[in-house]
Amino acid sequence: MRIGLSSSLEHDDPGQWARRMKELGCGAVVFPVDYTASEELVNAYVQAAGEEGLVIAEVGAWCNPLAADEQERQAAMERCVGQLKLADRIGAACCVNITGSCGSRWDGAYPGNFTQEHWKKTVRSIQEIIDRAEPENTFYTVEPMPWMAPANPEEYAALLAEVDRKHFGVHMDLANWITSPEKYFGNEAFMETCFDRLGSYIKSCHIKDVCLQEEFTFQLKEVACGEGILNLEKYARLAEKVNPEMPMIIEHLHSDSEYLQSVAYLKERMEKAGLQVIN
Repeated sequence: MRIGLSSSLEHDDPGQWARRMKELGCGAVVFPVDYTASEELVNAYVQAAGEEGLVIAEVGAWCNPLAADEQERQAAMERCVGQLKLADRIGAACCVNITGSCGSRWDGAYPGNFTQEHWKKTVRSIQEIIDRAEPENTFYTVEPMPWMAPANPEEYAALLAEVDRKHFGVHMDLANWITSPEKYFGNEAFMETCFDRLGSYIKSCHIKDVCLQEEFTFQLKEVACGEGILNLEKYARLAEKVNPEMPMIIEHLHSDSEYLQSVAYLKERMEKAGLQVIN
């Protein structure tokens, strides 16, 4: 496995960015600039990553290509296409986004997210993004979400089939699919289901943890690695079976210091379990 951070941390130039990631024990990175950056800056980051042996795991799109507002939707589509082209150009493992919501919040939970009409729009938008970008070296992927498609591994498998594009793959964020007592307490079996159904399509993973809150009703909270109950060693082993150098990206922490603590903790925990952490 290759640990990475969703944050680029504070840095002054591409060389410092890459050296710092390497020194922390990272073997993978999320690309820190987008498709609007100059060719010179993009190339400088690619070169710096290569010199330190860092795999570029993800280029994030993070927008709503299904927005109800037409202007917002068109802008999001342009960004998705641009980011996928960037990912292809720099040899990233994937370009990742969510499928998109039907409401005012780009990643929000709405009943309309689960209608057949929204599903059809989802399929068409992914097809359009891939067809316009024409990637050859990378994959467009969508992150699992609890309140929009794909909300479970079965839906992701169905989406792969309906989109029917060679360069559509899977981004795995297991924690986002822990949405019930059965999945929470039976997370090891659920992990196996996810990888049994989707393993060969997975290009990159997010790694974090989930903790059940004491308040009623059933409430789950995303937490840093080690603060919940997920069997992260099993998660990493399943990912390694797909790709011995699978990127495992830590995300959603609040400061550089939290990221530094988390990568050190995760690296030590994985190595203690006999897992190879490449950096």
